[in-house]
Amino acid sequence: MLILIAALGVLGVSASGPIMSVTLAPALAIAFWRNLIGGAVMAAPTLVRRPRQFTALSRREYAYVAAAGICLALHFACFITSVKLTSVSIATALTCLQPAWIAAFQRARGIRLPAASIIGLTAALVGVFAITGLDVGHGRDAVTGDLLALAAGVLAALYSLFGGKARETLTTSVYTGYCYGICALATVPLALVAGQSLVSFPQEAWIGILGVTVAAQLCGHTMFNYLLQQWGALKVSMTILLEIPGTAIIAATLLGERLPGGIYLGLGLILLGLLIVVRGQSIAGMRRRRGANAA
Repeated sequence: MLILIAALGVLGVSASGPIMSVTLAPALAIAFWRNLIGGAVMAAPTLVRRPRQFTALSRREYAYVAAAGICLALHFACFITSVKLTSVSIATALTCLQPAWIAAFQRARGIRLPAASIIGLTAALVGVFAITGLDVGHGRDAVTGDLLALAAGVLAALYSLFGGKARETLTTSVYTGYCYGICALATVPLALVAGQSLVSFPQEAWIGILGVTVAAQLCGHTMFNYLLQQWGALKVSMTILLEIPGTAIIAATLLGERLPGGIYLGLGLILLGLLIVVRGQSIAGMRRRRGANAA
């Protein structure tokens, strides 16, 4: 069941970049509406049935949700702008380096990763570079887009880490309702500073906004937010790496972008790396249980 949820999440986020790149609305307008609509949809069932869940959060839970929401807003601001400035495939690949950032942040906090996680992460990142070929953009706009995509990856890592802490105690509905709502609110001042309108854009842009909300927000981010409690931030972010070949295939099919030559090798390495991490975590879990039983 969890594999199916992960597959739906990968498919959803893979469609994100191609849809947003052709949506004729400002980057922050897309971020605002996809999160506002997504948050309302996710929160509605719990608000109707168990509204007290939304007022029972501790200060710690509020802090983690708020931090995740703000990081998500900044992530979207960087990523959506990047896909409009550089190649969709390259922007997605650079953003999806978030597992490396998660590993770096955990190491900085004194958390040592198991050898299997390091080996698996390395294999997956080699797969990322096999797909992109380190083919960063040329020209001022493309380079700016690449740098924004890198920043989006850092922010995505922080969003996953803060979200993982919040999801230790919060349900998916409560967490996503608050997180997406905070994200939407945080984009408002960003839009004012950037001079981007949240409402003045062609009517046909709403088709793209609704499309990315359903695909990426409800079927993508929400599935991964659910998996955070089951798998943890590193394993979830490793799974999101599958967005890179997924986006490349969709962009090649629908937008006519050139399919990277190393896509199949890269996909194989990403899957191999993910398998190593998953197997390593399973073995570590079995050892911990045996130790607990022996004690």
